[in-house]
Amino acid sequence: MNELIVRPEIRSVADIRGKTLVVDAPNTAYALLAKKVLKDAGLIDGRDYALKPIGGTPQRLEAMEKSADNAAAMLNPPFSFAAKDKGLKSLGRAIDILGPYQAGGAFVMRPWARANAPLLERYIAAYIESVRMAMDPANRAQLVSLIATRLKQDAKVAERTYQALMEPRFGLAPDAKFDMEGFKAVLALRAEIEGQWGGKAPAPDKYIDLGYYERAMKLLERR
Repeated sequence: MNELIVRPEIRSVADIRGKTLVVDAPNTAYALLAKKVLKDAGLIDGRDYALKPIGGTPQRLEAMEKSADNAAAMLNPPFSFAAKDKGLKSLGRAIDILGPYQAGGAFVMRPWARANAPLLERYIAAYIESVRMAMDPANRAQLVSLIATRLKQDAKVAERTYQALMEPRFGLAPDAKFDMEGFKAVLALRAEIEGQWGGKAPAPDKYIDLGYYERAMKLLERR
């Protein structure tokens, strides 16, 4: 759900040349998305722009507000909406620019998963239930309230965030379903931008075992 957010005077990706891209850390998922967008526009980290690790999304937004040199950052809702209300603007959503991307996930060591399979499957089942609750229109008011209070946003930003969460492809994945094409994109991006695995992305099944998810779904079916 990330967007490339820039300061008001930035009209295109090319205008980021000579300025600073603020990130949470240099090699995290969302920093790589931004670096890929800039690379596709001919801008290379360290040559055409500076990279400044700032921290979490609220900190990146604050850094852009305070300094004209902090020209761009990847931000997600509700902070992307708050940024626009403050006069910043979007150069596009990551999914529209780069395509599918598996942004969120939980990782465990395989031996732990085998030793704690029932626990892991109940955890996944609970997560799926939480996504279903969030996407149930009957819970809209409660969810908007949670976004506003927990993330300290005004009601209008919280409402727009809720609408984005419900948007197909962009928002929540129904039943927290894994996005295989999105995960392949994660591996490909790390190989290209960070040079991992000698620059060649491995097969995704090296890191994936969806059996626990499938058994979690069966747990929910039996309830």
